Amino acid sequence: MTRNSRSLVLAATVLTAGTIVSRRLGYKLGGDTIVRCKQGHLFSTIWVPGVSIKSLRLGWYRVQRCPIGPHWSLVKPVREADLTEEERREAHAHRDVRVP
Repeated sequence: MTRNSRSLVLAATVLTAGTIVSRRLGYKLGGDTIVRCKQGHLFSTIWVPGVSIKSLRLGWYRVQRCPIGPHWSLVKPVREADLTEEERREAHAHRDVRVP
């Protein structure tokens, strides 16, 4: 196995492990994920671990456009279990720009 192959396998393993741990902690990553911006707005976005097309990744956070403000902000995923039913409905009603 070449050095590049080992690096690719290691990166995929780290991303997979991080996703599994996050899901076990109650975060719904991948697909339609509810996030909160620094101003407290809740909205849904596509959050795929290790992939960013419309945002700048900063570890667990991302710099992304908030569709409610509208403004650019630091966002992070929230556990849906920590939200009320009304907050979940509102977050899913406000979606950021979908990338095909």
